[in-house]
Formats: sequence, C-alpha cells, structure tokens
Amino acid sequence: MTVLDNRVVAQGSDAEPADPRDPVVRLTALLDEGSSRLITPQDKSGVLAAMGRVEGVPVVAFCSDARFQGGAMGSEGCEHIVHAYDVAVRERVPIIGIWHSGGARLAEGVESLHAVGRVFAAMTKASGVVPQISVVVGPAAGGAAYGPALTDLVILADSGRIFVTGPDVVRSVTGEDVDSAALGGPEPHSKRSGVVHVVTKSESDALLRARQLAVLLGHQGRVRAAEVEATGEVDFSTLLPESARRAYDVKPLVNGLLDEPGIELHPKWAPNIVTTLGRLGGRTIGVIANNPMRLGGCLDATSAEKAARFVRMCDAFGVPLVVLVDVPGYLPGVGQEHDGVVRRGAKLLHAFAEASVPRVTLVTRKAYGGAYIAMNSRSLGATKVFAWPTTEVAVMGAVAAVRILKRRELAAAPEEERAELEHRLAAEHEKTAGGLARAQELGVIDEVIKPEETRGAIAKVLAQATPARGAHGNIPL
Repeated sequence: MTVLDNRVVAQGSDAEPADPRDPVVRLTALLDEGSSRLITPQDKSGVLAAMGRVEGVPVVAFCSDARFQGGAMGSEGCEHIVHAYDVAVRERVPIIGIWHSGGARLAEGVESLHAVGRVFAAMTKASGVVPQISVVVGPAAGGAAYGPALTDLVILADSGRIFVTGPDVVRSVTGEDVDSAALGGPEPHSKRSGVVHVVTKSESDALLRARQLAVLLGHQGRVRAAEVEATGEVDFSTLLPESARRAYDVKPLVNGLLDEPGIELHPKWAPNIVTTLGRLGGRTIGVIANNPMRLGGCLDATSAEKAARFVRMCDAFGVPLVVLVDVPGYLPGVGQEHDGVVRRGAKLLHAFAEASVPRVTLVTRKAYGGAYIAMNSRSLGATKVFAWPTTEVAVMGAVAAVRILKRRELAAAPEEERAELEHRLAAEHEKTAGGLARAQELGVIDEVIKPEETRGAIAKVLAQATPARGAHGNIPL
C-alpha cells in the first residue's frame, strides 16, 4: 500500500494480493474512487480513519484493523475513533464505521476500558447531530458490539457477528452450546433482537448499503411535486383486495409511493409494521406502514417500539414522514400486556407527538381504537391527514361495536332476523357515532382522495411544508 498526499491506495501483486482485512482495502471499497484522505496515521492502533465522498456526498469513515490483535480496541485506536467523530460533528457530515473487532485490548486493562467508554461518549454526543452508520463485517464483541448498537443504522454482512460475550464464554459460564452464528449472526439479530437494521449476503453488499443510506441521509434533496405529477400516478386501488377482511402485503404500496424501491429497515423484526427510507419527488422521506399480512396489521409491543425508533431517527435528521394506516387496533393478549405493550406503545405516542418534521398520514382502509391515535393522528400533530374513499375510522368496527352496545336487542331478536338486524344497527351506529364523514366534519381527516391521486397529493403537501428538525438525540429504544 502507498500513501500519496494523504490519499490512500491499496495495492498488491499477483503473488501477494492485498489483505482483505486491511482497513485501506475496506475504506477504498466504501468511498468514491480517489476521494479518500487519511485523518489518522497508519499504525498498529487497530483503527484507521479517513475523510472522503460517497456519490459526491462528504463523509467521515473509520475501520477496524483486524490484522492487529483481531482489531481489538486500545487507547490509541479509540482516540482515532473519537477524532473521527470530532471531525464529522465539526463538518456536519455522516460518519460510517466498519467494525471487525474483538473488543477492548486485554493487555491494556482498565486503560482500554476507559478509552472504549470515551468512544461511547463521543457517539452519544453526536447522536441526532450527524447520521451514524455501522457496517459489521466480522466479529464485533464486547465494546465493539455496543459501538454499533449506539449508532443510527446497523448493517450486518453475512460474515458479521455481534455479541457481548463469545460462544466459548457462554459455554463455560452457562453450559449453553452455541456457535457464533446462532449467538450473534444475521438470523438472531435480524429476527429476534432488533439490533440490526439491514442484513446483506456479502461484505461488498454491506458497503453498498452503507453508501446508499449515507446518501439518503446526507443529501436529502427537496420535493419536486411537478415531477411527481409529470411521471404519472399509480393506481393503488389495484394493490388492495376486494374484500376489506382479506390480508395483503403493504410493501408494494410503499414502493409504489416512492420514486423507486427504498431501503426497508428491520424487515424481519416486527414485520407487522414496515419502516422504509426512500425518495418521493427526489426528496428523502421515511415511510411507516401497517402490514395486514402480519398479525392483521395490529400494533403490538415490538412493532410500536420499532416504529418509535424510526420516527425519532427521521425527526432527528429532518426527514419528513409518510404514515400509511390500515390498523385494526392493538394486539390483545396476556403476553402483550406482560411484554409491556402499554409502556412500549407509549413510546410511539411520544415519538409522534414530539416530532417536528412534516408528517403526512394516509388512511387506506381502516383505523380503529387507540392504534388510530398512535399512527400519527391529527391529535398528535400530523401535518395533513388524507383518507381513501372506503376508509373506516372508529373506536372499533361497527359490527363489533353493536354486538357490545346492542347485545340485548340482538339476543332478543329471532335467530333468522338477527343478521339483518345486526347489519342495520351497524349502519346506524356508523352514521351516528362517526365514520369517515364525521371524521371530516371534525377535521381529524383533512381530505378524501382517490387512490390514484396519492403520490401527487402527498408530494404537494411535503413540498409546501416548512422544513423542520427535532432537537434531540436518537437513543436506541
């Protein structure tokens, strides 16, 4: 490898190719060709940092050097990371960390622990100030596990592993026999723990995802509503089943709203709610959508927490939100109550009510009960609330409501007349208790739009809205 005016170039002959663990190789693969400039020395500290560009967007990046003590974090290497954070915060640019580290250096003892703590403090100080993206390409243990967990977005390559203590320690302490993949690989962290936002099949794919996310957050653009109108609308009505009771996958609707398919975060964790970053009319937006294909689209403890984290991240970086609502309520059950659906569901209420960014809600099919409130309702400060013509808005479905309110009347009716009576009572209840017309009358729904008007209507609101950004960090909820 050579250094020319602080620009780093990895090189290797046919007989001696460059070590793929070399941080220069990894930083070169991440950053635009010829843009990398070192901001820390090439030494045995275990960390190398550089400034560069991603699709022309300025970024700071650092990388573990797994060739020295497995990338373990000593006092000098940690200072390199802290310096990288100082530069990123000063320049107000995204920072990307490439992690392949066994944690704190054992030989340094408490000195390395103190140094790792300083890294955590720098990350927390930068939270909500600059986007932080972590790419885990090898083992990330101990302090190197909590480093990525403190950042906004975590990408895990197939070779990546994240755990506080490795399989050998787990086996010796608890007697549990587990390998590194089952303990801290893609499956547990993408489906169970929620630590990882994006999983990829290779290291090169992981770096590509990091580039895409850095551009989405680092160069957000502005909404060009005229371009949305010029490109034509999507007839979203074809994406919904004819029966209002049938489940469907909301992801085609999300991707149809965007200029092109976005990047879904946490696709396998709490899949009953979808969180996606993408662009509408050229501007970065965050989309949150109930997914009726999973749990009927109900909110539960985990999905509320997932959505709350996404709302706060978007708000911290000034990313407008679009919320697609088709929710029958909160998932009932003893397990949900014991899992903290009240406490964790409150996080979503707090996140939306606190948010400063423009946020548009579209009710596509139904919005019932407390989940109606939680999904960015007018009462929580939504910028604009749209609904499609067949939308239902109520405390619960009209039929379910009359079965409670009119149970004696229904029980007294002859069995052969009960279904017809129930249908008539449900229609009367919907007319008197609310529904779409009453929601418009109250102003909690601003406008009823046709499905084929959706992209243009939302783009116009976002183009006219005053940009804003929340003044808070992005705690890992």
